[in-house]
Amino acid sequence: MTAYLLDANTLIEAKNRYYQVSICPGFWDWLLQNAETGRIASVESVGAELRGGNDALADWTRKHAAIFLPESDQDTQEAFAEVAQHVVPLVPAMRVAGALDEFLSGADPWLIAKARVLGATVVTQERLNMANRRKFLIPNVCQHFGVPFMDTFALLNLLEAQFVLAA
Repeated sequence: MTAYLLDANTLIEAKNRYYQVSICPGFWDWLLQNAETGRIASVESVGAELRGGNDALADWTRKHAAIFLPESDQDTQEAFAEVAQHVVPLVPAMRVAGALDEFLSGADPWLIAKARVLGATVVTQERLNMANRRKFLIPNVCQHFGVPFMDTFALLNLLEAQFVLAA
C-alpha cells in the first residue's frame, strides 16, 4: 500500500534546487526504488502537470509514468467531491479571485482525495497556514480531513534516505 503521495512541488523544487537530476541522481533512484515497493507514488494529475514541461523533470516523468496513480476509481472520485464541497464555502474569505478555480483545476484536490482513500501521507513543500487567504493550501485542506502531511526533508529523514558518493 502506498504510504506517501508526492505533490508536484516536491519534485519541481528538487529538480530546480537541491537534487537536480544531473547533480544528485541518487535522489531520483531512491524515489524509483521506493515507488517499486509501493511506498511512494503520486497521482496522474501531478504527472500531467510535470509532463507539460520541457525539461529533465518532464522527461523523467514520461519515462516513469507508473509512479503516477490513476484517479478514476470511485472512491477517489467521491473523496474529490468531498474536498470540493469543503473548499467552496471558504471562497468568500479568499482575497484572490479565481482561487477556487485554480485549486479545483489542478492536481492538489486529487492528491488529497487519493491520500484519503489510501490512508497515505501527502508530501508537499507547502506549509500549514490557516490565516492564508490567497490560495487553498494542501496542508490546510489535509488538516480538515485528518490527512497527514510532511515536507520532502521530513520524508527523507523518516525513511532514512542516504545519498552517498561512490568511491
